[in-house]
Amino acid sequence: MSDKVKVAIIGSGNIGTDLMIKIIRTSAQLEMSVLVGVDPASDGLARANRMGVATTHEGINGLMAMPEWDDIQIVFDATSAGAHATHAKLCNEAGKTIVDLTPAAIGPFTVPVVNGEDNIGQPNVNMVTCGGQATIPMVYAVSRTTEVLYAEIVASISSKSAGPGTRANIDEFTETTSHAIEQVGGANRGKAIIILNPAEPPMMMRDTVFTFSPDGDEAEIEASIAEMVKAVQSYVPGYRLKQKVQFDRFTDEAPLDLPGVGKISGLKTSVFLEVEGAAHYLPSYAGNLDIMTSAALKTAEKIAIAKQN
Repeated sequence: MSDKVKVAIIGSGNIGTDLMIKIIRTSAQLEMSVLVGVDPASDGLARANRMGVATTHEGINGLMAMPEWDDIQIVFDATSAGAHATHAKLCNEAGKTIVDLTPAAIGPFTVPVVNGEDNIGQPNVNMVTCGGQATIPMVYAVSRTTEVLYAEIVASISSKSAGPGTRANIDEFTETTSHAIEQVGGANRGKAIIILNPAEPPMMMRDTVFTFSPDGDEAEIEASIAEMVKAVQSYVPGYRLKQKVQFDRFTDEAPLDLPGVGKISGLKTSVFLEVEGAAHYLPSYAGNLDIMTSAALKTAEKIAIAKQN
């Protein structure tokens, strides 16, 4: 009999299906029990059936009516911010821990390499957004060396890797990521932008991170960023710097004029990232899906270990 912690995934779209395959192929702590959808003809449900995973196309009510429900300890929500409130309430009432891959932000923001140990006892943990998982480690890498007055991130992803859930949650993406840049990344003020790029052939996920500090040691910041890149690569191998970290200094005589902040002097740090996906379900250009599902998997495995101890 397996001693793995049994899990269910609500959402049979791109993210849910990729996560299911990751769990089956790579996880030593988690056992895939049920994939939940609402479209009986979805590719995710069909793939789950072929892989021997139980399914339902009747949403969370269908999941709760299944015999597998009693043994499931962790539920991943890969649907939408709007639907998550209902899912979280039902799962928590049943004593299940829920790992939220939507921008709903009901539970505490969690980025494995920054605060992955802090929230494993919570009934609901939120994985921020794909852009947040890619960029918040870089903001934190700067903020642990010097104060970050302002941080701005731009996440560019292929439009082909943006499913209906992503497209329906653009506003939630920007709001949730901005808050997490502050609460987890450590910036005094954060801003997030997402771009869906229709280029052919499809582009890999690219992320640009700008931080502004009143001062800072460039060598120390660069070393901190390099260390954090390696930490993220431990669960997202395709995560990398696209080019050398860039620094610009602004003086009182020639300050930087930040909209909403004003004219300030100090150090601007620019970080340019690329995220290549592991291609478990979608092609490698879908790094935005890969970093989100990899972060959720890493977090759930920590939760599972805590439950087993």
